[in-house]
Amino acid sequence: MTEPLASSTSNAHEPPRDCVACPRLAEFRTSNQAAYPTYFNAPVPAFGALDASVRLLIVGLAPGLKGANQTGRPFTGDYAGDLLYATLLRFGLARGRYDKIANDGLALVGCRITNAVRCVPPENKPTGDEVRSCAGFLRSELAALPKVQCILALGALSHGAILTVLGEKKSAYRFAHCAQHQLANGLILADSYHCSRYNTNTGRLTEAMFAQVFEGLLPLIRP
Repeated sequence: MTEPLASSTSNAHEPPRDCVACPRLAEFRTSNQAAYPTYFNAPVPAFGALDASVRLLIVGLAPGLKGANQTGRPFTGDYAGDLLYATLLRFGLARGRYDKIANDGLALVGCRITNAVRCVPPENKPTGDEVRSCAGFLRSELAALPKVQCILALGALSHGAILTVLGEKKSAYRFAHCAQHQLANGLILADSYHCSRYNTNTGRLTEAMFAQVFEGLLPLIRP
């Protein structure tokens, strides 16, 4: 079975490999272990340091079946990762080479990547209960990032999950591509359309639009 690179995270920040907190996701994981025995097929841990070097936390919704669920690293192995990591490299938030595998040697610089839900859901659609079941891991990550200044939500559902974790009213911070919201706790919540192939194929998100999000973030996350 494919294993991810050693992570700086501790068990307090990640669900166990055999997590059964969400019965539907556990059942789907079991079926995937039979259908794709070489895949990672477990809750996908966050990628990046968990310390004071992190200024930006990037939050997706959930692992993709043939992306992170296969490789064991967020946004690795599918088109969303192609665009995300190319953009991070362009803006100095990563170094090395992205090669769609967990052991490609890519390293993040001043940022960390995670998902609101750690297990792959059927049809890429976690339920509200599943988002709430995983909320504690995201909350724990934020508590362990003393210098984080900004959270980037990739998609409206991630945006909502972050606000729920922070105890903020969703009606007070409407999702909008390239928006930046000053939260009560001092953090900035930034929004982007998800960097999925569907969004780029339909023109909802272009490479230039995605780059614009990071152009706006850089001044906010300098040490």
